Amino acid sequence: MNIAESAAVEHLFISRGWKKAEFAECADVVIINTCSVRGSAEDRIFGRLGYFTGVKNIRYKKPEAKTKVESMKRAVEFTEKNGIVPFTVILMGCMAERLLGEVKEKWPVLDYVVGTFGKYKFGDIITAVEERREPFEIEEEETYSFAPVSYEEEAFSTFVPIMHGCNNFCTYCIVPHVRGREVSRPLDQILSEVDFLSGRGVKEITLLGQNVNAYRCKDKDENGNEIELNFPKLLKRISGHLDKTNSSIKWIRFESSNPNDFSDELIETVAADKHVCHGFHIAAQHGSTEILKRMNRKNTREEFVELMAKLRKAIPDVQVITDLMVGFPGETEEQFNEILTLMEEVKFESAFMYFYNPREGTPAASFPNQIPVELKKKRLQKVIDLQLKHTQEVMTKRVGSTLTVLADIVSKNDNTELLGKTEQNERVAFKADKKLIGSFVRVRLDSLNGNTFKGTLVD
Repeated sequence: MNIAESAAVEHLFISRGWKKAEFAECADVVIINTCSVRGSAEDRIFGRLGYFTGVKNIRYKKPEAKTKVESMKRAVEFTEKNGIVPFTVILMGCMAERLLGEVKEKWPVLDYVVGTFGKYKFGDIITAVEERREPFEIEEEETYSFAPVSYEEEAFSTFVPIMHGCNNFCTYCIVPHVRGREVSRPLDQILSEVDFLSGRGVKEITLLGQNVNAYRCKDKDENGNEIELNFPKLLKRISGHLDKTNSSIKWIRFESSNPNDFSDELIETVAADKHVCHGFHIAAQHGSTEILKRMNRKNTREEFVELMAKLRKAIPDVQVITDLMVGFPGETEEQFNEILTLMEEVKFESAFMYFYNPREGTPAASFPNQIPVELKKKRLQKVIDLQLKHTQEVMTKRVGSTLTVLADIVSKNDNTELLGKTEQNERVAFKADKKLIGSFVRVRLDSLNGNTFKGTLVD
C-alpha cells in the first residue's frame, strides 16, 4: 500500500513538470512515507528525520551545520555550487497520522505533516513550494480520498488500491487506528484507472486493500436496479472489462486477504477466471485457536485449514504465502508449537514471519504475561527454519513444469538472462532477448537456486 501511495504522489509531481532528483540531498522536495505497523519501522524514520535535519542545516547554511561529516558531503557540495536553494521536507503516511499533533513540534525539519486523510492536499503543497510560500497547516478530510492513479512510470506491473482501512480491530494491530474504517473505492474510479494503465502497456495489476476481500460498494445491474458489489463480483466486472476493452492487462492479483472473507463465492470466482493469478497472500497469524481469539481474529485454526483444503481442491496449482506471529502475550510453549504443526499441515510456499511488537494504543499492548524478547526471538527462529525447509520442498516439486511467465526485468547477475514471475508470484531466471521484456512467455522450470527458479524459454 505504501508503494502505491508513494507512486501516486510521485505521479502527481511528474504530471506537474517535476522530475526525480538523483540524490535526496540535492532535491528541492523530500517526501518520507512512513509505516506504523511495527515500532522498528518508526524508529528508522526517526533516524531519517535526524539525517535530514543535518542536510537542511547545510542547505540553509545554518551555524550548527556539520559540514565535516562524511555523510553530508553531497549536501555540502550541492550548497557550495548552488547556494541556498529551498529544501522542503514532508512526512506522510501512517506514522504521520499517528503522531499528527506532535511530530512537527519535535522535528522542526518538517515543513509539512500529511496524515492518512490529508493526502488530497498534495496539489496545494506543490503549488506553495513552486511559489515559495510559507508552509500551511493541513486540514484532514473526514473520509479517505483515493488517488486517481498509483502508476510507476514504465512499469509492467502496478498496484490499484480498491479499498482502504479496516474494521476488524485485531488486538495487536495499529492499522484501524491510523487508517480508519473500511472505505471501498467506486467501480467507475477503479475501471478508469485500469483504462489509464492499459493505455500505458501495463500487463498485470494488484488490487490492494488492508482487507481487500471485504470490498463492498453500491452498483447497478443491467436494469438500473441498485445492487451491492462484493469482491468476487468486482473481480468479474474488472475481468470482463479487460476482455471488452482488449486490454494489455492479462493478470489480476490481490492482497492482503483476510481468511474470514475468503468466501466460497470468491474461491469459485478465482478458480474460473482466466485473469486471476493463482498465488494468494492469506494471513494465518497463528496456529492456536485460543491465541487467534485473543488476537480478535474472526476464524479458528480448523476453519483456516479447511479454507486451504478448499482452495487446493478448486485450484490444484495454487500457492499460498502467509503471515505468522510468535510471542503474542500469554503464548505458552504448547500454543507456540501449534504454529509449527499448522505449518506442517498446510505447507505454505512462503511466509512473512515476525515476533509480536507492542503498539501503543492497541489492547494487546496492555495484556498481561508479555513474552520476553529473547524467548520471542528463539521461537521466531524455529518458525523461520521450518519455513525455509517448506519453501524448498514446495518449490522443488514445481521443477520440471512449464508455466506462463511475465518477463519484466534483466537479471542483475547475468545480463543475458531475464527475470520473470509466475502466476504464483515466483521468480524465474531464463536466457532470453531483452526485447521480450513486458511479454508473457512460456518457460520450463529446470532447477531451483535459493528461492529463484532457473528456466528455459520454450518456443
